[in-house]
Amino acid sequence: MFRVIFHRLLIAVPVLIGISLLVFFLIQLQPGDPLVGMISPETTPEQKQEMLRQAGYLDPIWLQYLRWASRAMVGDFGYSLQSGAPVLTLIGERVFNTLLLAGSSLLITLIVALPLGIYLGLRRGTTVDIAVSLLSFVILSIPVFFIAILLVKVFAMNLRWFPVSGVSTLGSHLTGFDLIVDVVKHLVLPAVTLALGNIAIFSRYLRSSISELINQNFIKALFARGMRRSGVIYPHLLKNAAKPLITVVGMEIPALLSATLLTEIIFNWPGIGRLSFDAIQSRDFPLLMGIVLFLAVITLAINILADILYALADPRVRLTR
Repeated sequence: MFRVIFHRLLIAVPVLIGISLLVFFLIQLQPGDPLVGMISPETTPEQKQEMLRQAGYLDPIWLQYLRWASRAMVGDFGYSLQSGAPVLTLIGERVFNTLLLAGSSLLITLIVALPLGIYLGLRRGTTVDIAVSLLSFVILSIPVFFIAILLVKVFAMNLRWFPVSGVSTLGSHLTGFDLIVDVVKHLVLPAVTLALGNIAIFSRYLRSSISELINQNFIKALFARGMRRSGVIYPHLLKNAAKPLITVVGMEIPALLSATLLTEIIFNWPGIGRLSFDAIQSRDFPLLMGIVLFLAVITLAINILADILYALADPRVRLTR
C-alpha cells in the first residue's frame, strides 16, 4: 500500500508543475495587463509603464514564473490585485462553501445512484430499465446551466419552495438549527443540479457492472449452493462491482468541480467558482493562479484517494506496484 501511495505522489509532483506552467503562461499571454480598470484615466503611459515595471510585469515571462513558483512552494501565492488581501486568505474564506456544495451533490448522487444502479443491473432489459436509460441520456444531453435555470423556474419562482440564490437569507440573523435549515434550503437546488448528471453516469456504470457479474460462474455457483439473494448481492456482487465505480468517481471529480464553478455563478453561491469568475473579470492574475493551483491539488488528492480505495478493494493492485 505504501508503494501505491508513494508512486502516485511521485506522479503528482510533475503534474502540478506542468499545470502551473501551462496556466501561468496562458494567463500571461492574455491581451492587456492587470492594471486595466485599476488606474485613473489621467495616468500617463510613462507612469503606467513605471508601475508595471515595479510590479515585475515587464520582466521576462520565465523570470516571472520562477519568482511566482518560488513563493508558491512556501505557501505564498501573493496578494489579490483588487482587494489587496492574501490569495490564500480569500480562497480559505470560500473553500468551505464549495466543498459543502460539491460534497452534498456527491452524497445525493451516491444515495440515489447506488440503489438505482443495483436495481437496474438485476433487471436489465425490463421496461423500467429502458425508461431509466432513456431518461439518463436525456439528462446527460442537457447542459448544466439549462438544468439550473429550469429548476429555478419551477421550484424557486413558480412553486416558491426554495430560495433563488445565495447561501443564506440576507438580513435574517439566524443562529443554531434555524441557520442550518436556512442553509439547507439554499443548498438544495444547486446540489440537485450537480447531482442529476452524475446520478445518470454512476447508475449506468453500476448497472453495467452488476449485469455482467450476475452471469459470472462464481455468482451462479453461490446461487446454486442455496445462498439467499441478499447474501450474494451485498458481500460478493457489490464488492466486485464497486471496483470500476471507484475509478469512475475518481475520474468524475474534476468534472464535478468544473460544474460546481458554473453552478456557483448561476446560483450566486459564494464559493471558489464565484471567486474565480470575479478574478477573471477583474484580471486578478495572482488570485486566478492561486485558485487554479488549489483546485489542481484537490483533484490530484482525490484521485490518489481513489487509487488507494481501489487498491484496498482489489489486493492484486498492491501486488503489481
